[in-house]
Amino acid sequence: MLDAPLKQEIQEAYRRVLEGLELTPRYGQRLMIAEIARTLASIEQDDQGKRTSNEHVCVLEAGTGTGKTLAYLLAALPVAKARGKRLVVATATVALQEQVLNQDLPMLKAHSGLDFDYALAKGRGRYLCVAKLDQALEGAEPNPTLSLFEQTIATDAGGDFPQLIQEMADTYASGNWEGDRDSWPVAIDDRDWRRLTVDHRQCTNRRCGHFGACAYFRSRRHLDQADIIVANHDLVLADLALGGGMILPSPKDCIYVFDEGHHLPDKALDHFYHRFGINATLRWLRTLKKSLTELNTALGAQPTLARLLATFPERIVALEPRLGDAYAMGHQIAGLETGAGDETQHFRFPSGRAPQSLIELAQQLVIPFAELSRDLETMSDILRESLDPDKSTGLPREQAEPWLPLTALLHGRALEAHSLWTAMAKPDPAGQAPQARWLTFQSFGGEPELTFSASPVSAAETLARHLWGSCYGAVVTSATLTALNRFERLQERAGLANRYRYQRLPSPFDYSRAILSVPREAVEPGDAMAHDRSIVQFIEGLDDDEAVLVLFSSRKQLRSVADALPEPWASRLLSQDRLPKRELLERHRKAVDADSGSLIFGLASFAEGIDLPGRYLTHVVITRLPFSVPDDPVGATLAEWIESQGGNPFMRISVPDASIKLVQACGRLIRKENDSGRISLLDRRVLTRRYGKALLDALPPFRRQIEGVESGEPAKP
Repeated sequence: MLDAPLKQEIQEAYRRVLEGLELTPRYGQRLMIAEIARTLASIEQDDQGKRTSNEHVCVLEAGTGTGKTLAYLLAALPVAKARGKRLVVATATVALQEQVLNQDLPMLKAHSGLDFDYALAKGRGRYLCVAKLDQALEGAEPNPTLSLFEQTIATDAGGDFPQLIQEMADTYASGNWEGDRDSWPVAIDDRDWRRLTVDHRQCTNRRCGHFGACAYFRSRRHLDQADIIVANHDLVLADLALGGGMILPSPKDCIYVFDEGHHLPDKALDHFYHRFGINATLRWLRTLKKSLTELNTALGAQPTLARLLATFPERIVALEPRLGDAYAMGHQIAGLETGAGDETQHFRFPSGRAPQSLIELAQQLVIPFAELSRDLETMSDILRESLDPDKSTGLPREQAEPWLPLTALLHGRALEAHSLWTAMAKPDPAGQAPQARWLTFQSFGGEPELTFSASPVSAAETLARHLWGSCYGAVVTSATLTALNRFERLQERAGLANRYRYQRLPSPFDYSRAILSVPREAVEPGDAMAHDRSIVQFIEGLDDDEAVLVLFSSRKQLRSVADALPEPWASRLLSQDRLPKRELLERHRKAVDADSGSLIFGLASFAEGIDLPGRYLTHVVITRLPFSVPDDPVGATLAEWIESQGGNPFMRISVPDASIKLVQACGRLIRKENDSGRISLLDRRVLTRRYGKALLDALPPFRRQIEGVESGEPAKP
């Protein structure tokens, strides 16, 4: 329970922040602080500090203006320090991460009276490898065999590369740059950066001669001392995928805060997705076969390496015809000519079920790739140990070091191949949602490629086991966590148990300052031309001085309406389809400042990702209800499975997800306490379909003006 000293510490810190920043206490913010502190302080643990209770997660929907960041920092930090745990704050976007790191935490440290240190956590690939920089400065050519495998990396990065690496070396040596890509003053080309960084398999850690100057491990030393670690969802998930405690502290020693938590299920799915390109794999296998003489010359003096290299020809010979069979079988299954077509095409296996012939072929590929992966891992381990002066492998350091990046690269590719073919061959558990499995046919530089892909349709089970089940405590928060006023959809997608604490916090905003209208121009969007005309007609009736954001569900309709706009609206239009986001918003603000009004056309990303408070946005127009058709392989497979279980995928997935997106879109209007304006919904279905009332009832309590339906008109299913 929350004992008196801890409660007093949190209350005193909150009072100091309010006084120091001259802020007014917010009811929703106080509730959020209390709920988080109560949940985390109630966690039971044994004498070793291991969590023994299972009500350690709280899920809080807190709208814009609540002051979420200050609330979860004030509540969670004192509890984490009292329990000897680390607080990991994970965001979904770079913008929020920078706000927490550069604004909220310095402010909290300056005014709260709390004593703490904080650090930013990034993956190894965001940092400069000093050893690679040193090689580049010396003009050392990368391993020529390695360059054959890295088809996407140019062997000559161009005329600017020598200047770039000299500037990096000078700036890093002077202490004016910490070696992370994101803080370099200009964008770094991907090809150049790949020549200057490594992944966890290629890094030699303490065995590296540049370990003392390593940018990544310097950041790690700061991380080890920090009470608060600022990360992102992807980094937390990557750490969990490695078993936890590899990049970040061990989950059992962490209290996580997932801000923008509604993104977490989709982020998790991305981490469990596997793919395999047939021709790309055949190319690196053939290159490996051609390079065996060079590899034996360089490494064959080490007996174990010589034995492993001797097995490669047989393994490659066994794999090549089977991969050729997979290429032909994929085209046959999809009904395509093996050499035809430059256009990207997808073929999804209904209900995720691959045909038996493909399953049998996948089973034949699992073992060879497992053996190849095991051998490459052993080779990498030997090469890495050869760099350690305290270990004797029979291979000199100068012979081992150039070949470690190659073996680590191939080990990673073999692992991914093994994972994909395992997912293709493994039967789905009875009664559980299947894996989505599909084929993609495309062309790269005129060369055809067939890619096999597999992905879970839900990350719930994995998150339940590896995240919620292993962490000490967690907070999930966002402005939009409920769908149709309930948490069930998030629970289903994120694996959150019913026993956890859930609460929707009151908003500080007066939503009666805004009007939600369904105007007479609203029509059924099934007739695309009529719907386009209704949108144009509605825009023509807007006032000249309005600051308007029009949200579209499709790029095609956005373009169609933009082309049909008359003057003066056509000249005033700022379209996401034509301008970069930053430039578009700058032009919009200048137009509003000049009292000339402005019109923005945006797609789904603008329904969640822009902040235009006050007079910069006075009217949000939503052209149609934001239903997503589950036509991607993962969504379509999940919909089929729900239907096979007797469920209705439209009501279980499409309507709840549309509710979340509609709330987010409406949320663009009221960003500050004194904001006001209008939201116009130009989709008549919100009045004529039975789900329409549920969608409207899930919105904030705007004043309503409903003009688009006759009294007593029946709602359709």
